[in-house]
Amino acid sequence: MNSQTVHFLIDFTIQQGKFESFAATVKSMVEGTGKEPGALAYEWYLSHDHSRCRLLETYANAAAVQKHLASAVVQELVPKLLTFAAIARFEVYGNPDAQSAAGLKAFGAEIYPHWQGLAS
Repeated sequence: MNSQTVHFLIDFTIQQGKFESFAATVKSMVEGTGKEPGALAYEWYLSHDHSRCRLLETYANAAAVQKHLASAVVQELVPKLLTFAAIARFEVYGNPDAQSAAGLKAFGAEIYPHWQGLAS
């Protein structure tokens, strides 16, 4: 693991009857995040019954996390998404800056600072 990268793991529970709205919002979020410099991965995984979803995000560094948290994806689309789903788990792996860490914790994130590892 690169000690500069920051990873998010977020599990969502989707409200019954709200999947179509959830999916449309996710599509907009993917499009927006794809345009952000430093966004290395933004992958969504869906349970077979469409009731649960997992998002895996990877950012190049703390500066990329700052830009993402200030983006329309987070500021506008995440609140919309949360009208269709609830966050069941939110873990951050890496070293976001203090301001970003505070913002992530406000969404319920537990932060695991980089400790040791091997990066290529």
